[in-house]
Amino acid sequence: MTDITNAPAEARTPGKKRGVEFNIYFSLIFILAIPVGTERWIANVVRKRSLDVRGPLARAWAEADRITPLIFSA
Repeated sequence: MTDITNAPAEARTPGKKRGVEFNIYFSLIFILAIPVGTERWIANVVRKRSLDVRGPLARAWAEADRITPLIFSA
């Protein structure tokens, strides 16, 4: 029978680190997405007559987080 208690544990590989260039693009897209996110949020508030849980900053963050990796995958 094989003794596996002395075998080294599998090393956990950390996720991809985002570089400086990625952070610059993310910041630019985030800043540009804030006005758009605010307009969409206000339109949603007026249309539904209730405050949405996801505010304009959360919307802008989600857009930047969705778009930036697409730029780097091309």
